[in-house]
Amino acid sequence: MTRFIFTPAEVPSVAVHGEEGRFPIRRIFCVGRNYAAHAREMGKDPEREPPFFFTKPSDAVVDNGAKIPYPPETSNFHYEIELVVAIGTAGENVPVEKALDLVYGYAVGIDLTRRDLQLEARDKGRPWDWGKAFDQSAPCAPIHRAQSVGHPATGRIWLAVNGEIRQDADVSELIWPVADIVSILSRSMKLKPGDLIYTGTPAGVGAILPGDTVTGGIDGLGEIAITIEAGSRAAGRKVA
Repeated sequence: MTRFIFTPAEVPSVAVHGEEGRFPIRRIFCVGRNYAAHAREMGKDPEREPPFFFTKPSDAVVDNGAKIPYPPETSNFHYEIELVVAIGTAGENVPVEKALDLVYGYAVGIDLTRRDLQLEARDKGRPWDWGKAFDQSAPCAPIHRAQSVGHPATGRIWLAVNGEIRQDADVSELIWPVADIVSILSRSMKLKPGDLIYTGTPAGVGAILPGDTVTGGIDGLGEIAITIEAGSRAAGRKVA
């Protein structure tokens, strides 16, 4: 048995709808600008260029209902509602027509973003990590098994802040649908059980503040809700 110099951290996980067991998380991949209208609002051309990816640490995931502190070093903290894909079978160099065989299930997720840090890094040609890959930045509702819900190709995806709808679209508007995304990712590295893929957000992203309640949902996959609390480590930037 391997001996460690201190007790390892718990394995991050997310709930599975209707089951006691939880889905252990290995890695989190995120797809950038995968809805045309969102690409436009970010000042980019929505042409169907090859997708690009960024990552979040596995322990960035928090459960539905979480209370999330406003993060440090930002004054422009944003929500992004997303369809999340949970990988349950390993695969590499998977053709598009076989890609959905790797999918365990689907969930509603939110990609929380320190937008000012992301854009500052983007404009300087630097990685997005500080804008995207921070603590508690990947809320995820329970995963619904694909054998129960199928593979969603259409359906309303929405998000509201304090009851006011901010994002409202359909998952059919994905520039690169799930099968394409899984196939393309599998060309670069072997996908394995426990990998999550946040597939991109529709238009309507915007700022949230302490005290805000953020809710969202996707047809057939239920809803998610989080509450933003005052942060305890604000440093260097004033919260707007």
